[in-house]
Amino acid sequence: MIRYTLGRLTSLTVSLIVASLVIFAVIEVIPGDPAAFMLGVNARPDTIAALRAEMGLDQPLFQRYFAWVAGMLQGDFGTSWTYKTPVADLISARIWVSLPLAAYALILSTAIAFPAGIYAASRRGGAGDITIMGATQLGVAIPNFWFAMILVLIFAVNLRWFSAGGFPGWGNPALALKSLTLPAIALALPQAAILARVMRSSLLDMLGEDFIRTARAKGLTRRQALWRHAVRNALIPVLTILGLQFSFLLAGGIIIEQVFFLPGLGRLIFQSISARDLIVVESVVMLLVFLVIVVNFAVDLAYAAVDPRLRRR
Repeated sequence: MIRYTLGRLTSLTVSLIVASLVIFAVIEVIPGDPAAFMLGVNARPDTIAALRAEMGLDQPLFQRYFAWVAGMLQGDFGTSWTYKTPVADLISARIWVSLPLAAYALILSTAIAFPAGIYAASRRGGAGDITIMGATQLGVAIPNFWFAMILVLIFAVNLRWFSAGGFPGWGNPALALKSLTLPAIALALPQAAILARVMRSSLLDMLGEDFIRTARAKGLTRRQALWRHAVRNALIPVLTILGLQFSFLLAGGIIIEQVFFLPGLGRLIFQSISARDLIVVESVVMLLVFLVIVVNFAVDLAYAAVDPRLRRR
């Protein structure tokens, strides 16, 4: 297990290096001069040149890249050109919205999908299976931003059970969780539909395996064979989807944060792109990539825990 973990850590490190190069290169090829954008069309060339020097944009690309990476390794993400504050402060103020929102949505998605997928697999071809598969097909087809607006219309505007947007902070945890509930549901239900379908398909594959027939031949009921043997062996593809879903929920909630006016990382990226604040965009995207890679690393370790054959390989 130690050798397997070290191998995955090496892969994680290489992925981070490649990701940093790609992110820096992509940001640098975006058309437009941030200094000229900030000063406006009537700015004098010498003023633009002075601002470029102040922002460090006059330095060679490789020097700027290594300075950026070295700063991140020390916890220094640079200073925002628009907000005039350290990027680390902007991130720390917003990550405690995006991270709990992604975790909340993942918990809701898992809590809905696991029972639904297991029930549908155990009732294959029955009314329950058909109903659940129809509901999941609908969940996959509905865009989450449209579903978010429907939730706002029903539960915030008409019923007034929740606020239509905003985040009050974590001073009152109950109120904070309540403000994240509608966004989490909007993110979770489409993902729950996907996860339930994968869980059902994986379980049905396991139920047709020889070891399940052997267990049944030894006297186990279908329900006992399902819970004792099939569910655990069906978890590997489900864990893959869970890792991908958390990555999507963390990095792909920009539209939902816009709909609910949440001060999260997604909204920060959107505002920074609009303001050409490239240092913020680079640093936030790199942080999200790091979190995604760490989640995938944790999923790989979970694979090894579920399937010992991976450790032997």
